[in-house]
Amino acid sequence: MAKDGEKKTCGQVMDEWKEFFWNPRTHEFLGRTASSWGLILLFYLVFYIFLAGMFTLTMYVMLLTLDDYHPTYQDRLATPGMMIQPKGKSLEIIYSIQDTESWDMYVQNLNSFLDPYNESLQVLSNKECPRDMYFTQEDSGEIRNNPKRSCRFNRTELKDCSGLEDRFYGYNVGRPCVLIKLNRVIGMCPGKDNASPYVSCAVKSDVVGEDEWKENTDLIRKLDYYPTDATFNLMYFPYYGKKAQVNYSQPLVAVKFQNITFNADVNIECKINGNSFANPTSERDKFAGRVSFKLRINSKE
Repeated sequence: MAKDGEKKTCGQVMDEWKEFFWNPRTHEFLGRTASSWGLILLFYLVFYIFLAGMFTLTMYVMLLTLDDYHPTYQDRLATPGMMIQPKGKSLEIIYSIQDTESWDMYVQNLNSFLDPYNESLQVLSNKECPRDMYFTQEDSGEIRNNPKRSCRFNRTELKDCSGLEDRFYGYNVGRPCVLIKLNRVIGMCPGKDNASPYVSCAVKSDVVGEDEWKENTDLIRKLDYYPTDATFNLMYFPYYGKKAQVNYSQPLVAVKFQNITFNADVNIECKINGNSFANPTSERDKFAGRVSFKLRINSKE
């Protein structure tokens, strides 16, 4: 063996590693005897079994507090969000009237979206409900009233924007339809004093100025709403969740731009109005109770 301070040869280093890996004199493997390895492995086995048991017990206790049909804890905005169809790219609907391919994707999107609203399907799966009143379906104590029924929403209520009277939804003539839906919120009752919330659309206020919020005749001129009162009727509320109300059909409001300015970027904002909602123009959340999108229709005429 080399003395202290002397440089070890390659063979000496290899012999030391071999002895560390297996020492035949002390019967040690990697510096530990068989009993030492057994004790340390037993310790880690018991330790990880304990951790797994604690995790399993914690998950079990947590799952006992959950309800398959209704969230135990629900934190939501005072005003739900909104969305449009067709969504387009980054909430932009841009096309040219003369270029069929530029607007055909929007037509196909609306066709697919409205297929579940066909009257034949609605009659089979949903109920004809009395209007202007909540369709409440309470449970009987611990007995679940599931699955819960849903009210019909036939696409015929959208009239010119149903795709039945005009299969191009007005896109081929520069009078496009945009569908608006309110995000689903379990248990929400959005009306007050038997009044349904309604939708209104206009040029976005922070683009054209606050004084022109309600109407900008130079850009949008005329809008038609379907249903004509532009409401999400009370009979579609409250919503009980996807699992409890499997056939739920979200109510829709269609907006038809009858005389919009061509070859110009028009920034539209649609908002929900109702006494039970917080002010949708609040800057606290720019997407609560409203949706903004850009509409541009190009025409060579």
